Amino acid sequence: MKQDKAYKVLAKQEGISNSKAKDLIDDGLVFVGDKKLRIARGMINVNSTFKIVKRADIKKIFEDENIIVVNKPNSVTSESVIQKFKDASLLHRLDKDTSGVMVLTKNEEFRLKAIGEFKQKRVYKEYVAVVEGRIVEEVKIDQPIETKKGSVARSFISLKGKDALTTVSPIAMIGKKTKLKVIIDTGRTHQIRVHLSSIGYPILGDDTYGSGMRAKRLMLHSKKISFLDYSFEVKEPKEFENF
Repeated sequence: MKQDKAYKVLAKQEGISNSKAKDLIDDGLVFVGDKKLRIARGMINVNSTFKIVKRADIKKIFEDENIIVVNKPNSVTSESVIQKFKDASLLHRLDKDTSGVMVLTKNEEFRLKAIGEFKQKRVYKEYVAVVEGRIVEEVKIDQPIETKKGSVARSFISLKGKDALTTVSPIAMIGKKTKLKVIIDTGRTHQIRVHLSSIGYPILGDDTYGSGMRAKRLMLHSKKISFLDYSFEVKEPKEFENF
């Protein structure tokens, strides 16, 4: 059975460049059967059949003189959002594989005012997550998080880290999976993913922090944000309805 690196096989079959093929795999958009292809440089059968999932559009849901609010798809970086709205600045970030509501600011005066709300912990941030295991009651995870930044950021629980508080409540359970409402009072890098993994309930599709269950995407969605006189909510994707 002849094998080659996955991105090279994909590039040849699709008639695209090696770099484009690698980007598609790295962004989690390529499947072999129902299994996501995760390692672009991994070896694979040259006769493998691929399915490429179309990247969803970044949808603007609100704009006024101060802000632009978007519904960011998963597999899209925060930097890609900025490239689309070049005259705005990010107020906060979402992980590439996290979907949901995201806010950009259009002027410096409002940006500084909004940052003050984040620093004073007066911003309400609600997420939806699907995790491995059964969580039957509300859990508060109050553990400091430290982040090591390099080519890829990695966070972990550490007494040297910054304070971080996550509150999770069960919404529904199917088998050995639980759908959760997640509220964060802080906004550390990968906070929800690290906190849930630290108590033994990793988010489905999270290869970095320990998920073993198969999923087509990271099952984490930014559902609602409220600050100052603004409040925005975006419906969770269909994957969260029948998880």
